[in-house]
Amino acid sequence: MSRHSCRLGVKRVYELPEGSDGTRVLVDRIWPRGLTKEHASVDVWLKDIAPSGGLRTWFGHDRNRWREFHKRYFEELRANRAAVEHLTKLASTGKVTLLFGAHDTKRNNAVVLADYLAAR
Repeated sequence: MSRHSCRLGVKRVYELPEGSDGTRVLVDRIWPRGLTKEHASVDVWLKDIAPSGGLRTWFGHDRNRWREFHKRYFEELRANRAAVEHLTKLASTGKVTLLFGAHDTKRNNAVVLADYLAAR
């Protein structure tokens, strides 16, 4: 997958879609607040690849928990072969942009997911 890393983007779902986004994949378990499906321009909602509810709640976007969140989410992804393979298959056909709703653009599940895919 690392050879496809240039085909992988990460952005907030609230940002305007661009033609260069390719397939837009929402990777959050919960639909983003205040955003209608019509305005989201989401091609695929892959909620099964999101962190478990327990991990998401534990993390709570606490910067002090970022490293541990990263490690625990990697572990969940290793055990979530079907969802990872679905995303890998999408990425093999062209550019994919991972969409997330969090305010923090540097510490969120989509960033960890992109790291995970690049490391494969």
